[in-house]
Amino acid sequence: MASKESNAINIHYSYLLNTMGANPDMPLDEIRILFNHQDYLGLDAGGVDYIESECNDINCMWANPKGGSDKHVILYAHGGGYLTGSIFSHRKLVGHLAKQTGCRVLSVDYNLAPESPHPGPLNDCIKVYEWLLKEGYNPENIATSGDSAGGSLCTEILIASRDRGLPLPAAGMPICPWYDLENSGDSMTTNDEKDCLVKKAVVDNMAEAFLAGGDPRDPTANPLYANLTGLPPLYITVGSYETLLDDSIRFEKKAREAGVEVKLDIFPEMQHVWHFMAGAAPEADKAIKQMADWVKPKIGL
Repeated sequence: MASKESNAINIHYSYLLNTMGANPDMPLDEIRILFNHQDYLGLDAGGVDYIESECNDINCMWANPKGGSDKHVILYAHGGGYLTGSIFSHRKLVGHLAKQTGCRVLSVDYNLAPESPHPGPLNDCIKVYEWLLKEGYNPENIATSGDSAGGSLCTEILIASRDRGLPLPAAGMPICPWYDLENSGDSMTTNDEKDCLVKKAVVDNMAEAFLAGGDPRDPTANPLYANLTGLPPLYITVGSYETLLDDSIRFEKKAREAGVEVKLDIFPEMQHVWHFMAGAAPEADKAIKQMADWVKPKIGL
């Protein structure tokens, strides 16, 4: 049974959905402000310094845990359907990940659609990964992570690195990834009443803005259609109440069939990116600890 504390995200997501439903013509700038307050769901990790930095002309934010390694990095892509979210909306989540792993996390403030449609966000993330390599970070000490749309981006960074001849990061940790830009999974229907935020009409509109007329089966935008051969180990966390649940289940099967080491953990009764509640709900703390315990040996910690 879900904890009492975890109900906060149900209330918050219902508020977001109801607010947008009551204001169908809400400008995108206002929607972005609305979604930039996800951070309030969690508590500060404590013992983490946050430093904004420009990396290869892309604004980023370092989360540096006190006493942590400066040779190991998790490259993080925030969620928000490619249209919303920022390094600030995900600051606390990223801070807890940094503290639990004991290494730096670099969060990418990639340019958003529709101003920067696909492949803009991916290219921004690749530019930051290339910056890390140029700065002397060993790819064997780098992992990627991200949530929702960022969960897809952190996977596409691995695919694009392989295809562009870049050395691959050592691991990837997609959180509640949004892979399927056709939004065709069975859970989109079966979990519709359980998921308090991610509704088909919403993600259909986001996909349309992100693709800007492009193919929803483009493997550089939708990893369900990509060649996954040769990718590093992957650890996926997802909630059982999510409409996007089938994205993770289908991807895990495809990755395993391609010979990729992959682990999928489905958390009972959890909403989309419940990790936002780190420090405030035990399920969020458990998920982030499991991510940290899994990734540390993968990147040499």
